[in-house]
Amino acid sequence: MSHAPVLRPIRDDFPALSLGVAHFDGPGGSQVPRAVADAVAGAMTAGLGQRGSGTATERRTQAVVADARAAAGDLLGADPAGVVFGRSMTQLTFDLARTLARGWAPGDEVVVSRLDHDANVRPWVIAAERAGATVRWLDLDPVTGELDDPATAIGPRTRLVAVTAASNLIGTRPDVAAVTRAAREVGALSYVDAVHLVPHAAVDATALGADVVVCSPYKLFGPHLGVLAAPPALLERLHPDKLLPSTDAVPERFELGTLPYELLAGVTAAVDYVAGLAEASSVPAELTRRERVVASMGAVERHEETLLARLLDGLAALPGVTLVGSPAHRTPTVLFSVAGHPGPRVHARLGALGVNAPAGNFYALETSRRLGLGDDGAVRAGLAAYSSDDDVDRLLAGVSALVR
Repeated sequence: MSHAPVLRPIRDDFPALSLGVAHFDGPGGSQVPRAVADAVAGAMTAGLGQRGSGTATERRTQAVVADARAAAGDLLGADPAGVVFGRSMTQLTFDLARTLARGWAPGDEVVVSRLDHDANVRPWVIAAERAGATVRWLDLDPVTGELDDPATAIGPRTRLVAVTAASNLIGTRPDVAAVTRAAREVGALSYVDAVHLVPHAAVDATALGADVVVCSPYKLFGPHLGVLAAPPALLERLHPDKLLPSTDAVPERFELGTLPYELLAGVTAAVDYVAGLAEASSVPAELTRRERVVASMGAVERHEETLLARLLDGLAALPGVTLVGSPAHRTPTVLFSVAGHPGPRVHARLGALGVNAPAGNFYALETSRRLGLGDDGAVRAGLAAYSSDDDVDRLLAGVSALVR
C-alpha cells in the first residue's frame, strides 16, 4: 500500500448512536451496526433447521456455520477448521480447562496472570486445584500496570500459561509473544485471551504464538457468543465431555447442543463489516478479507490513538483526577478516579449527561486488587472505532463539572 488505510465515516451505520449517547462502555460490549442486526434477523427468517445436505434448509444452515468459521478465522488469523463457538468466552474456557485438567497431576504447574479478566483466571485456578496442580502467578507492576517478566512464573513443571493480550481494565498490551515463547520452551500450552484486543488491533494467532486464542464477537460489533480458535491437530488430541450421539469430529466435538445459527450469521456480518472499515480508496481492491481486516484494524488503531491522547491529556489536566496505570503499549482504555466522588457516583453523574462510562472492577478482580483499588475498581472510559472528538469532549466536560 502506498499509504496507511484511513478509517471511513461510520457513525451513521450504528442506529444506537442516533440516540445521542456518548458511549465509553464498549469494553463491556460494543454497539451494533445495522448490517449485523439485519444479518441476524435475515437468518432467523430465511428458513433454518439442522445442518445437513439432504434439503435446501439443511444446506443453508450448514453454510451459515461454515461461513462463520471462515469469518472467525479471518478475524483471528487462524485455521477455520479449528474454530469453536460457544455461549461465551467464559464458558469455552471452563470447558477447555476441565478437559485439559484430566492430564494434570500433583507437581504440575499452571500459570495465570494478575492482569487478566477473571474468565482467564478462575477456570484455570479451579481446574488446577481439583487436579492437585500448583497455581503460579505472573505479577504486574502496580504503578505502570505492566506485566512482569514471564520467567518469574514459568518453569519446567508448567503445563499451561493463560495470559491476556490486552487488559480490559487499564488497556495494557503485554508482550504476549514473549510469554507464549517462554511457555513453548518448557513444553507448555498457551491460552491467550484476546477479547479486549480484537476490537482495537489486528490479531494474528500465529504471530502471538498462541496455542489457543479466544475472543467475544460482541466486543467488536457482533452478537453475544464466544469464539475459540486452535490448530485442529491440537483439538484432535482433546476429548471433552459430550453426548453419545453427537459427532466426535473437530471442531464440533467441543460445541454442546445446537449452535445459535442466527448469531453465527451475525458473526460473519460483523467480520465483513470490519473488513470494510477503511476508506475504499486507501485499500487495494484485490486484498483478501483477512488482509482487509488487518488494513481496517490498522485504520481503527490510528483513529483511536488520536482520541486516546486527547482523553488522557484532558483528564490529566483536571484537578482531583487520578489516572490508574501508565502502560507503554495499550488499548484506548482509561481507568480513573475523581477525588471525593466514588466511582458509582461518577458513573451516575456522567450517565445523566448522556455519557456512558461505568465504574467497577469489570471482572478484572486480581488487577483491581493489585492496583490498590480493592474490589471497587474505578471509572473506565473505553474508546471504540465509532468514538468521536465530541464524545471525548463531553466526557471531559462532565468530569470537569464534578471536580468544580
